[in-house]
Amino acid sequence: MQNYYVRRIARALLMIWIVSTIIFFLIRLLPGNPVEQYIARLIETQGMDYENARSQAAALFAIDLDAPLWQQYADYIWNLLHFNLGVSITSPGTPVSAIIARFLPWTIFSVGIGLTFSFVFGILLGLMMAYRREGFLDHALTVFASVVSSIPNYLIGILLVVWLGVQWKILPIAQMRGTMSPGMTPSFSWAFLSDALFHAFLPISTYVLTTIGTWMLSMKGSTVGTLGEDFVTVARARGLKDWRITTAYVGRNAALPLFTQLTIAIGFVVGGSFLIETIFQYQGIGYVLSSAIAQRDYPVMQGVFLVITVSVIVANTLADFLYGWLDPRIKVG
Repeated sequence: MQNYYVRRIARALLMIWIVSTIIFFLIRLLPGNPVEQYIARLIETQGMDYENARSQAAALFAIDLDAPLWQQYADYIWNLLHFNLGVSITSPGTPVSAIIARFLPWTIFSVGIGLTFSFVFGILLGLMMAYRREGFLDHALTVFASVVSSIPNYLIGILLVVWLGVQWKILPIAQMRGTMSPGMTPSFSWAFLSDALFHAFLPISTYVLTTIGTWMLSMKGSTVGTLGEDFVTVARARGLKDWRITTAYVGRNAALPLFTQLTIAIGFVVGGSFLIETIFQYQGIGYVLSSAIAQRDYPVMQGVFLVITVSVIVANTLADFLYGWLDPRIKVG
């Protein structure tokens, strides 16, 4: 078992290195040079000549884009080994780690709540669909789950803005932009929590609508398969009550494969926020990534992509460990 864990962890570290290398070279294939853009902005806004602007850029930037590519890559890996993600180009003097630490909690807050709600209600609704299969409720919920799971999340986000904010005027879309109201400071209080939920309502609703259908259909299929198992028949023959069979036997075993899917889904928390946060102007890590791509801020792009990579790979590794812990049959195997 120790060798198993060591191999899994070693494979995860190898994957992080490979993906980080691919990210480094792909970013530099993008058209446009961030240093030249910054120099042009200094010349336009402050009237500097090219040499002075370039000297200021060279003093502020933590990377030298004129250096050979292999040297840039070696510096990049060396900094990663020292947990140094560099300094932002568009915000001179601001470490990338500070930017990530500032904006990432908002993404975890919104996507975490949305994923939790969709998972819990998806399991409950999928269980109901399996017990009442071929009935009206099953058909209605199946159609709903199939429709919402097939629509892209950014399209649902746009529809929420158009319907709830523009046509029906139910929600004040302009006031819901950002992560909190002006003058509000983070604290452990109901005022701050309610304000944060108000601004995160549309992103959370989008995450719930785009993921709940998958949990419903997965739970329905898993429950239908579990209902045909021998241990369910034995439990009924013993005279156990239906609620006891549903919770302790059917629900527990049917939800087992979904827990590993949930672990993997958590790994996509950061990457899944890219378009949604841009649509709603919700200032999380996805919004930061969108701005960094538009401004060719290489260090911020590399830092955010690295966070996405690490979260996905770590989540997959934890899913392997978790499944063996949840299902004793896997341990024996």
